[in-house]
Amino acid sequence: MSIPAKLLTGFFKGMSRLSLRQAQAVGAAVGGLLAVLPERWSHPKRVTRLNLEVAFPELSHAERQALVKQSLIELGKTAAELGPVWLKPVEEVKSWLQPPQNQHLLEEALAKGKGVMLLMPHLGMWEILSVALADYGQITYLYRPPNLAEMEDFMVTARERQGAKLVPTDVKGVRALTKALKQNQMVGILPDQDPGERGGVYAPFFGRPARTMTLVGRLAHKTGCAVLMVAAKRLPKGQGFQMVWQPAESAISDADELTAATALNQSVEQLVRQFPEQYQWEYKRYRHPPERGEDIYKGVKK
Repeated sequence: MSIPAKLLTGFFKGMSRLSLRQAQAVGAAVGGLLAVLPERWSHPKRVTRLNLEVAFPELSHAERQALVKQSLIELGKTAAELGPVWLKPVEEVKSWLQPPQNQHLLEEALAKGKGVMLLMPHLGMWEILSVALADYGQITYLYRPPNLAEMEDFMVTARERQGAKLVPTDVKGVRALTKALKQNQMVGILPDQDPGERGGVYAPFFGRPARTMTLVGRLAHKTGCAVLMVAAKRLPKGQGFQMVWQPAESAISDADELTAATALNQSVEQLVRQFPEQYQWEYKRYRHPPERGEDIYKGVKK
């Protein structure tokens, strides 16, 4: 195992020995450090600021700086929580889940009998959803292997320990999602990642064109499944997490790819605006602008 893989594994195992509140305190300290460093030494800080300038132009400079700081603190908490979520006993992890918000939406969607597509933006503690959703039925997740290949087995084992099924982002994976929906099961997709040159169209995200996946719209149109947004909101002072449910925009199943992708991004936006400090603004969402479009991350280390 390479040194980076050993360090990551050691970090996750070390955090898993702490209580949730202790792990979050460690993460908050790391995120706070990223927030006070100059941008030339803290690339996550710079990317966060650039994204928030796009997303919330109405905020004052002071308000935006405060949101940058809080976002980085929440990012640190997310990283520190991975070990406990992945490695602590499942029953302990479940104990961190507080009564959900709008849970009836999932029950009503499953009752329709056409399957449910769950869209899980990088908001709050999305990794805990694999544990949280296991009690509601079989779920199949679309999965993109990590950049550090040596961590793949570790991550897959952690994510599947509650019975979830992970499938690759290829034709085989799409077939597995379609089959699951036809069997009135749940499928989970992270909808706010760049899908690559051939897997998306440019649709507005917080008012700026972003390459957006077309898979969600195609699956929804083909199967007639229900589409819901879900996030695990981090509660203060180590009190755990609350699942927040929201229906997706109805146009997400439109036959026109741009219309569906626009509805997808609108659905993500609506959920993010409820607790924007917990969104992963550190991701370069606009890193592949349309032809002749401005690269807002120019000069930021790749």
